[in-house]
Amino acid sequence: MNRLGWLGLALLGAVLVPIVLGGSELLPRLQRFDPGLLLTLLGMILLCWVINALRLRLLLGQQGAQLKYLRSLGVVMATEFAICTTPGGSGGPLTLMALLARDRIGPARSGAVFAMDQLNDLLFFFCAMLAIAGYALFHSLGHSQQSMLLGSALLLCSALVVVLGLLRYRRAMMRFNGRLLRRLGMSECRKRRWARKLLHFIDALAQTWRLPKRTLALVFTLTCVHWGLRYSVLYLVLKGLGVELSWIPSFLVQMLSLSAGQFSLLPGGAGAAELTSASLLTPLVGSSTAAAAIVIWRAVTYYFYLLAGGPVFVCLLARPLLERWRRQAG
Repeated sequence: MNRLGWLGLALLGAVLVPIVLGGSELLPRLQRFDPGLLLTLLGMILLCWVINALRLRLLLGQQGAQLKYLRSLGVVMATEFAICTTPGGSGGPLTLMALLARDRIGPARSGAVFAMDQLNDLLFFFCAMLAIAGYALFHSLGHSQQSMLLGSALLLCSALVVVLGLLRYRRAMMRFNGRLLRRLGMSECRKRRWARKLLHFIDALAQTWRLPKRTLALVFTLTCVHWGLRYSVLYLVLKGLGVELSWIPSFLVQMLSLSAGQFSLLPGGAGAAELTSASLLTPLVGSSTAAAAIVIWRAVTYYFYLLAGGPVFVCLLARPLLERWRRQAG
């Protein structure tokens, strides 16, 4: 089945979960939600895109100056659209490399920027987990919240171990990849070419690490603002539905749900994220409220990415490819 077919099935599953959970009470609850608050939430996502565009320009260093601001915003929107429509977000880095290549930024550099961006995200979640754990020492958390905190901490520690292992044993990994490619019958010429690409990526990543400390600190600050806004959406949605749930459990619900969506390898985690968030939210706020909150939360943080990012993706990536194919065919 092609990618659009998988995306269609994932979206169908994502829609069915809150419908089954909310039943006949779902639609009335959605109709009572304040439209002004919904517009505020969409504005928060727009601000997140603006922040990510600034992060991209900063991480590109001197090359970021040749990337116009509106262009960088479009690159971010198209990249996040690709992340939302491919299994495990695998299309994100490929889209970023393809778009930045048109601004004469090589794939090694753009790949290093994407990797550095992901490391900043991981660092934010690590700091957030430390802060929540510190809060839990002095405040009583419910059993479900303690379970979510433990699950989030285990997930984050596992990710950190993998990243640190890759960095520590990168030479051994390169040798292992070489032996694996030899067994797969790849020619020596192609192996050398892939080895050069990997070395160029490592060199570009090292250059990104050597950016001024002030720049790196600003990038991390923007990362914190971005995720603070993004992970406040569910909290504000629940508040708009008349439920007073603190920010910490709403943060943990989103973290675990989106992680489950990533591991499911479904496009954008559609279906898996809804199912996980339903199982975590229902004991806290009830089934009808959980269903309405999931619909609005995912509409803002997933469907809006598809609706707004899709046309940008077509304009920046798909349309030039179609024009080139048309010229070649003619």
